[in-house]
Amino acid sequence: MADIPILETRRLILRGPEPEDYPDFKATFTSYRARFMGGPLNAYEAWMLYAAEIGHWQIRGYGMWMIHDKDTDETYGMAGGWKPAKWPEAEIAWVIWPDKNGKGYALEATHAVRHYLYGFCGWDTAVSYIDPKNLDSIRLAERLGALKDHDAATIDGNDAVYRHPAPADLRGSQLSHGIEMEISHYADPLFKPKGWALD
Repeated sequence: MADIPILETRRLILRGPEPEDYPDFKATFTSYRARFMGGPLNAYEAWMLYAAEIGHWQIRGYGMWMIHDKDTDETYGMAGGWKPAKWPEAEIAWVIWPDKNGKGYALEATHAVRHYLYGFCGWDTAVSYIDPKNLDSIRLAERLGALKDHDAATIDGNDAVYRHPAPADLRGSQLSHGIEMEISHYADPLFKPKGWALD
C-alpha cells in the first residue's frame, strides 16, 4: 500500500480510503447522488470502484482522500487527484455524501488537495471533468477559480472541462485569500449561508 499523506485543515482531516469507510461510499454511489458520476451503481460496481480508489494510490502515487471531521472522525466525502486509464489529464475530483452538503466541506477539502498536488506532487495544471447538469459541482469549480476550457479534450464528449488556475497564478492571489475567507465563514458556528446549498 502506498504511503498516503494525511492532510489537515481547519475543520477536517484527509486520510486515504480504508475498508471501514466503504459503507458511506457505497450508500452514496448506489444512490441518486451518483447520477452525475456514472451511477447509481449496483453493489458490485460500487465495490469495484472503491477498490479502484484504493488501488489508484498504488498505481499513480496520488489519489482520493477520505474527508473526516477533525473532532468526530465522521466521514463527509472524498476529494483528491484522479486519473484512470484513458483520462486525458489528471483531475481534481470531489464528492460529498448527500446529507453533508452545504457546509463548505468540499471547498475546504479540495482547496487543501489542490495545494498539496501543486506543491508536493509537482502538478502545473489540473482539470475537473463535470457533467454539465451538475450545477453544484460547476459552482464549486468556479469558486475555486476554475474556468471552462473549451479546447481541452473531454473524457467521452459528454462532460465539461474546467481548468484550475496554475500554481503561480494562485500563490498569494486575491482568489486564494477569498477561498480562505469563505472557508473561515463556514467554520464559524454562527454562519448560516442562504440560497443554494453549496458544497
